Amino acid sequence: MKKNLKVVSFGEVLIDNFPTQSKIGGAPLNVSGRLQAFGVDVSLISSVGDDSQGKKIKGYLKNIGLDLSGIQVNKNYPTGEVNVILNDKGVASYDISYPVAWDKIQLAKPDIERVQKSDVFLFGSLVCRDKVSQNTLKELLKHATYKVFDANLRAPHYTKELLLELMAEADFIKFNDDELYEVKTYLGCKYHSMEQIIVFIAKATNTKTVCVTKGAFGAVLFKDEKFYYNSGFRIKVLDTVGSGDSFLASIIYKLFNDDGPQEAINFGCAVGAMVACSEGANPILSKQKIAKFMNP
Repeated sequence: MKKNLKVVSFGEVLIDNFPTQSKIGGAPLNVSGRLQAFGVDVSLISSVGDDSQGKKIKGYLKNIGLDLSGIQVNKNYPTGEVNVILNDKGVASYDISYPVAWDKIQLAKPDIERVQKSDVFLFGSLVCRDKVSQNTLKELLKHATYKVFDANLRAPHYTKELLLELMAEADFIKFNDDELYEVKTYLGCKYHSMEQIIVFIAKATNTKTVCVTKGAFGAVLFKDEKFYYNSGFRIKVLDTVGSGDSFLASIIYKLFNDDGPQEAINFGCAVGAMVACSEGANPILSKQKIAKFMNP
């Protein structure tokens, strides 16, 4: 791995309320936790409320070894919560409370310095639904070296104009297949095949790396004008919450480990599948357990 790889993740931290229990989540938190488990130096920039849920999230982050210095405490807004609805196939939909603490992330000088010193800056679209956090993100993007955009579209919390702006900032874009087909219409893309659409988006946004997850059917990675594929792992899905986040963390980890794009996408698909057959977004997965899953 790149010596002392430093990653900064920006965005929502929250409580996912499932039908039977609550779990700590939020895409930036999920990605950060998985990278931390792989031994990456991770900083998370977000905000929680001055309440029991905020204390619960901070306690969890401390327990997994994440630096808490980028977690703001907002006395005026509560910690974010999401009601998660699972269909009979374990696929999730979300009811996301607003406004909450992570909508109001303030720009702080230490966070600017943190981003300046990082190798990778991760961000998504959901945190931009409020102008306060959106403006903070746009300022931090000015200081980032390598920018990874996880589309993570959650209607109605985004606009076409916002997505185009965020994609133009990115060096690496990650979509799921539904998001890819939605975004292609915003760019006026007339192609129908996934590969042609990916190439079109990469050129239109001047992005060298585009990755698309395809649920049970794996993922495709387009990097430096070459395609890499993994057709997925057959598992019994418990819930899909966080599987895409762990996939993204895993593929970033491997790409910066100089293991090559094919190994990166294989590893990412394996970890994403393991999360999907576990409960919640952040099951504990050792490297040994992942290796055994890939090669039993």
